[in-house]
Amino acid sequence: MHLDKYYFINKFDPHHIKKLDKDISIIYRNYSSSININLLLKIRDFCKKNGRKFYLANNIKLALKLNLDGAYLPAFNKNTYHLSYKFKKKFLIIGSAHNLKEIRIKEKQEVKQIFISSIFKKEKNYLGIYKFKKLSKLTKKQIIALGGINKNNLKKIRLLNVVGFAAINLYK
Repeated sequence: MHLDKYYFINKFDPHHIKKLDKDISIIYRNYSSSININLLLKIRDFCKKNGRKFYLANNIKLALKLNLDGAYLPAFNKNTYHLSYKFKKKFLIIGSAHNLKEIRIKEKQEVKQIFISSIFKKEKNYLGIYKFKKLSKLTKKQIIALGGINKNNLKKIRLLNVVGFAAINLYK
């Protein structure tokens, strides 16, 4: 069974990314600094050259303008402005949610895949496997597992009805 794999980055280290499996998609998410177009172009070109998909967090308009593979909408993004945009066929909108209300918002935003978190990471939005499974059954969208995924619990992902997973520390 093939699983989609996503890696959240907030800085670009081509040497590190090159060492990773080729089927891992990159999501650039950096909310602490202003957007650097040159950096995004560098990441985009690197990903294209290496056969990776590249998504930009929280800026669909810029992702379209830079001809990226798609955009990632975090749980706090609740707007639907992008529904009036014209998309290329292969442009993918993905987004995250922590509860049923946020899942419904992601459905209204017409995301293709919903990242539900947090499955393993025990933070304020911790779900655990059983709550995760219950939540994921409440939508017809494709589900991506997110939160605290590491080498020790990676096999548990296959027990869930998900099309993939996203991680940060697993790839470090």
